[in-house]
Amino acid sequence: MKPLWTCPACGRSFANANQSHACGRHGLEPHFEGKPADIRALFGAFVARLEAIGPFEMLPQKTRIAFHVRMSFAQLTPRRRWIDGHLVLAAPTPRPFVRRIETISARNHVHFFRLEREADLSPGFLELLRAAYQVGEQRHLRSFGA
Repeated sequence: MKPLWTCPACGRSFANANQSHACGRHGLEPHFEGKPADIRALFGAFVARLEAIGPFEMLPQKTRIAFHVRMSFAQLTPRRRWIDGHLVLAAPTPRPFVRRIETISARNHVHFFRLEREADLSPGFLELLRAAYQVGEQRHLRSFGA
């Protein structure tokens, strides 16, 4: 795989040189201001499960928290009573916890979900999280000959 390109203005890395993005540095904690402690704990449980899969970069942005390896493969948006998020997968993969799927290209399908309690991080959810991590590594492109 070709090396990542790093934006000289914000320091974020991308798989493609000069990729369009909004430069900006945001903190993690503003996402949890005014939210109950159990939402922060649920976020921590998600991150712990992801850390068990492999290394990643966490990118707090203005309206969401993205997770990135070579490309962003997951995002979370903490709310007062739950966390909304999505995973990017190489193929549509319906599951009971997937609220909807949006196809953005032949190899990128966004799977929306909602976490309300730690039990939502089920074995089935973790299976999709591992698959999304592989998309973040761009392994799915190798299977398409890219």
